[in-house]
Amino acid sequence: MSQNSRMAKPASDIAPQTAAAQMEYEQPLSERMRTFLRLEFLYQQMLYNGELETDWSTRATIATLLDILAILSRGDVRSDVHKELDHQLGILQQFHSQPGVDTGRLDTLIHNLSASREELGSIGTAFLQPLKDSEFLSSIKHRSSIPGGTCEFDLPVYSHWLRQPYERRCRDLEQWVAAVRPVCDAVTELLWLIRESAEPVDKTAINGMYQHSMQKDAKCRLLRVSLDGDGTLFPEISGSQHRFTVRFLEWSSVERRAVQTGHDVPFRLSIC
Repeated sequence: MSQNSRMAKPASDIAPQTAAAQMEYEQPLSERMRTFLRLEFLYQQMLYNGELETDWSTRATIATLLDILAILSRGDVRSDVHKELDHQLGILQQFHSQPGVDTGRLDTLIHNLSASREELGSIGTAFLQPLKDSEFLSSIKHRSSIPGGTCEFDLPVYSHWLRQPYERRCRDLEQWVAAVRPVCDAVTELLWLIRESAEPVDKTAINGMYQHSMQKDAKCRLLRVSLDGDGTLFPEISGSQHRFTVRFLEWSSVERRAVQTGHDVPFRLSIC
């Protein structure tokens, strides 16, 4: 889609790049973070598939858009995003009075968040209504609950639309994506800030196990585990805002169940 470049991560121009040798794993510790991470996951898929011209990619784009619509239709996600924007803006504005702060970078962050908040406010509470009112999307959503329910004989109008030139499909996709873009862009920006709010600390999992108890006043919402990307280990993270456990499992193949390693595992931990 021609607008996808404008819908990339808002902070991508100032975000440091993660070393290729490190594998990042995340675990949300609040329901808000779970929702945000799911939205980011789906949004990235939608933008990626939207750039590809095949009808299969367009099908994937529509399917992901409907998943985003389902998440945004539950509860008041827009209000949660707005509250989080206000919270992060309040934190950033406090840094203006601290010495040694890169004011240029700080102003860029504040500008991005303020722009997201303004756009979020402008779309109103009925921002999803155009998608819900679309008979075309509703028919796809209804048939998607049936395995294979969107094939040609089930939805001939969908198959006909998929045969249209890519440029024609893009115009419709851009219109639909525009409805969810302000929320998804804001979520992407917020998650970047939350991830950057904590410095990673070197830790060691003794015999593949690491446990941590948080202080009572800690407001942890997201855990990030960085591991050397050798392909043999991955973390299994469980817990809550008060206590969590990281177990490192050895993986060999899909035919064998992963088991906890008996070796000490060095890793980096960020408590955001």
